[in-house]
Amino acid sequence: MDLFDDLPEPTQTSAQVPTAPKSASKEAAEEGRLKRKREDDECDGKPGEEEIKKVCKEGLPVLKGYVAVRRGEREEMQDAHVLHPDMSGCLPALPQQVSRLSYFAVFDGHGGARASRYAAENLHHNLAKKFPSGEMDNLDKLVKKCLLDTFRQTDDDFLKKASSQKPAWKDGSTATCMLVVDDLVYVANLGDSRAVLCRMEETEAAGGQRKSVTLALSKEHNPTIYEERMRIQKAGGTVRDGRVLGVLEVSRSIGDGQYKRCGVISTPDLRRCQLTTNDKFIILACDGLFKVFSADEAVKYVLDVLQSPSPLQQETSVEQKPALTDEELRFESACQQLASEAVRRGCADNVTVILVSIGF
Repeated sequence: MDLFDDLPEPTQTSAQVPTAPKSASKEAAEEGRLKRKREDDECDGKPGEEEIKKVCKEGLPVLKGYVAVRRGEREEMQDAHVLHPDMSGCLPALPQQVSRLSYFAVFDGHGGARASRYAAENLHHNLAKKFPSGEMDNLDKLVKKCLLDTFRQTDDDFLKKASSQKPAWKDGSTATCMLVVDDLVYVANLGDSRAVLCRMEETEAAGGQRKSVTLALSKEHNPTIYEERMRIQKAGGTVRDGRVLGVLEVSRSIGDGQYKRCGVISTPDLRRCQLTTNDKFIILACDGLFKVFSADEAVKYVLDVLQSPSPLQQETSVEQKPALTDEELRFESACQQLASEAVRRGCADNVTVILVSIGF
């Protein structure tokens, strides 16, 4: 099984972002990185560096995140989420060819909320520490390795903390994390939370109308999938009623220390996709949404709200944010309504939806 699945190439390629030329010396490169870290607009007089900085950022997608949370019928909210449209400042340094990093994640806890909260608080910090820096020719490979190492460390650290408690914590959590490196999307996921991309493509119909295409950016992990069941059985575990040992619904997770010896792992599947001008938005959500929505239905629901006339009248929470533009109001309304509709359709589980708009 290939962990590094790339999505199909887009039918219309977006404008390519020029790669910054190498600095004349290591000293100049270090100064460039320090300038980016300080986020200081002051020019230090070195020819070419300010121009390079502007060229790198030209044509990058603008990402904005919106979140909606519903508790459903659960006594406790066990979901957690993180939105960092620009997390470049969290890193000590960026690779020379990278101008911006964005990070969005949703975590769905089970057996308690401690694993999901721990992952939300710590995973992106581990990612920032491990993210590659300096000059390199194999950035893609290093980013993928960074994500794998980050998930492993976050899981190990939580399991150590959980086992040191009396009684030991038995919490676990799914994870769907989206890291955007300039215009490249990397999604790392464990369990049954999901990420889907809405891409608009032209049809052959007259008038140049465009239709939406839903692209899966994640892969579900449950014990009924052949490869997952084989791994669990080889480790000495069993699958009963579609669950590990008849209890756990997912076959990969952060935490769940009591199931790690039964083949439950924290190795995420990784998928990569280049954003194009045809891309509209990405939905990251826990399984509470997808129990009552298919991926296509969720995308079409959001599109209907975005195209509706009066976002201000559709959701009370949107009225409390007058500083938003009309487009931002529509995305905020779409996110809130999607989560509310999941509860209305009978989802008793916690529901967390992150809607990421994509603009060029």
